[in-house]
Amino acid sequence: MSAGRALAVLRVLAAAPGPLPAEAVAAQVGAPRASTYRLLRVMADEGFVVHFPEERRWGLGIATFEVGQAYLRRQPLERLARPVLLRLVRSLRRTAHLGVLHGAETLYLLVERPPTTAPLVTAVGVRLPAPVTASGRALLAQLPEAHVRALVGEELVRRGGRGPADVDALLGELASERAQGWSAEDGLVTPGRRSVAAAAFDATGRAAAAISVTTDDDDRTPRAALVDGVLAAAGELTRRLGGRTPRD
Repeated sequence: MSAGRALAVLRVLAAAPGPLPAEAVAAQVGAPRASTYRLLRVMADEGFVVHFPEERRWGLGIATFEVGQAYLRRQPLERLARPVLLRLVRSLRRTAHLGVLHGAETLYLLVERPPTTAPLVTAVGVRLPAPVTASGRALLAQLPEAHVRALVGEELVRRGGRGPADVDALLGELASERAQGWSAEDGLVTPGRRSVAAAAFDATGRAAAAISVTTDDDDRTPRAALVDGVLAAAGELTRRLGGRTPRD
């Protein structure tokens, strides 16, 4: 049916690193090129897609942004994630965060901490360079290399002279972290503190957010316990989002 095909087109364009030609959209949707082209024209008239005539490609339109903003205003991600973070804090007795990518930065949507823990710089609403945060790295690791390059640029922000020296070094680290399923940073955000994070996925298999925990360097909690905690929490949030991992 046309409604289902239109949604399939939106998913294809949302997952692509950039605008696509009509034939590529048709191939991924599994529909004839002629009918896909007509559908794209209708969706363009309604603002859900936009045509780039010079490139002969199609991308997401402003109406999709407006729908997304309406979704975000209702805070479903935070509502679904808060119980998960609270259980993680009770289990590990460490500060937990929910972060999303905001361009080349990590934006913190939720922070839950044990009662006796001192506040961190990663408060709600704070934005930090994604390559230096565990949450940001967990999300960047799920993007195509070209997308990461476009987001972060060639000159990376470094803190205290630490962190990956250039985008090639960052991509190498992200590849390793993607393979292991979690990311980490040691003292890149705050000297003397370290974090681990894992990504949670939406129904399209896109990394929607990351859950992280932060500890002090002198904390004797084995890193394996922290990793197991964030992986379990990220998996639970994925299920609550009705999501699936790329491997699924």
